[in-house]
Amino acid sequence: MTRPCPGPRAVTARPHWTPPPGGVDCHMHIFGPHDRYPLSPGRAYTPPEASIAMYEEMLATLGLSRTVVVQPSVYGTDNAVTLDAVEAMGQDRARAVVVVDDAVEPAALRAMHGRGARGVRFNAVSGNGTPLEQLEALVGKIAPLGWHLQLYAHAAEILALEDVLARLPVAVVIDHMGGIGTRNGGADSPAFAALIRLLEGGAWAKLCGYRSSAGHPYADVAPMARAMIAAAPERCVWGTDWPHPSLFPPTGMPDDGHLLDLLADWAPDAAQRQAILVDNPARLYGF
Repeated sequence: MTRPCPGPRAVTARPHWTPPPGGVDCHMHIFGPHDRYPLSPGRAYTPPEASIAMYEEMLATLGLSRTVVVQPSVYGTDNAVTLDAVEAMGQDRARAVVVVDDAVEPAALRAMHGRGARGVRFNAVSGNGTPLEQLEALVGKIAPLGWHLQLYAHAAEILALEDVLARLPVAVVIDHMGGIGTRNGGADSPAFAALIRLLEGGAWAKLCGYRSSAGHPYADVAPMARAMIAAAPERCVWGTDWPHPSLFPPTGMPDDGHLLDLLADWAPDAAQRQAILVDNPARLYGF
């Protein structure tokens, strides 16, 4: 039986600072319409619809103009909703990260590249994803396209895969702060030490605001975010994770305006924020 999850907030707070022009939300999902994009029977959760129009309203409130649509686990390897969202928003404003398995043909990858895909995601947390055993085989298929590998894994898996990830011939993007939060040791954990080593060695990371056991204002996440930025300021990007489908108590539904305010705290220097929101995504996704 799949678990339900909440829908997106109806109202988003305006951030207390103005992002630089060309800012990118590097992690979001579109769900539905469900009659056009049926959910996978192997999914772990059942999201309500979260439309492009709803997302565009939130993005405008934040003051960002570009986005990366990430294929969610509820659609398996059927990337139609993700690629159609990029088409609807336009490749001047949007890119995609897709989910495929090792049976995918090079021609299919090239077709997805033409539609704005720039990376492939492994999701070892939400289920219904590509097995980690296929990681190196798939990397061989995406390397000719210049794509990156995006990994969402449990903290222990980041630690176990460190050597493999460090030698891959493509850019590696660690999703959702490496799956590390204060519940599993935070900045003092062996997994976080491995994450920092990967960043120092050339990996990328997605910063997000709510890997927290305390909820808003997520102060317990700040030491991790600052350490990641210090380790790889030129390879950190930021994302909302709108509409936040994997929430669990007691954190509650985050407000994306508050999440963007956190970035100003983690990266108080305007040049750092320019890099994280504009320059780094431009290099990673080809904007």
